[in-house]
Amino acid sequence: MAPRSPQPIILLTGFEPFGGERCNPSWEAASSLHGRRIAGHRVVACRLPVVFGESLTALRAAIRRHAPALVLCVGQAGGRSAVSFERVAINVDDARIPDNADASPVDMPVVPGGPAAYFVTLPIKAMHAAVRKAGIPAEVSQTAGTYVCNHVFYGLMHALRRKPAVRGGFVHIPWSPSQAANHPGAPSLSTELVVDALRIALRVAIGTPRDVPIPAGAEH
Repeated sequence: MAPRSPQPIILLTGFEPFGGERCNPSWEAASSLHGRRIAGHRVVACRLPVVFGESLTALRAAIRRHAPALVLCVGQAGGRSAVSFERVAINVDDARIPDNADASPVDMPVVPGGPAAYFVTLPIKAMHAAVRKAGIPAEVSQTAGTYVCNHVFYGLMHALRRKPAVRGGFVHIPWSPSQAANHPGAPSLSTELVVDALRIALRVAIGTPRDVPIPAGAEH
């Protein structure tokens, strides 16, 4: 394990492109914040493969290497219209499309014998409220899907289960405008706004030890 940095570290991950896309704004946004200082913490960005299994190997290696104080994973959810702070990760892989290694697991556990679900340990209601206050669309999401994003989210929380001092979570972002141009009528969000949203959310996460009790649920 590398020696601890004089400044505590935020590990911020994004993904490589997948599904025929040429870019992935999750990595574009995460890499834009690499090396930045936020609330006394240094951001370290890490790109994950869109591959079941390999993505968790890379994530666990990054956690061992950097010993972060906080981990936020970012993924793309084309079709969503807001920055989506995920509430819960479930222990199932069920791929509608193949991953980048052409694997398509169906109804397989992320961690055999693991709990059915893990809840996020970041103050996602405070984070989403602050992002919305800045004029950027944001929401609390009740599902991270069953593809590689949920796989990474569940694997992250499983890896942190015995590290109570290290909080973690996952956020989905919409397509970028250039991607949405190929999906007529689809919502999008510029990388610049996503970067602003992540910066705000991370600052709030660091400064908010306990989440705020505001409504952010869903009827369906």
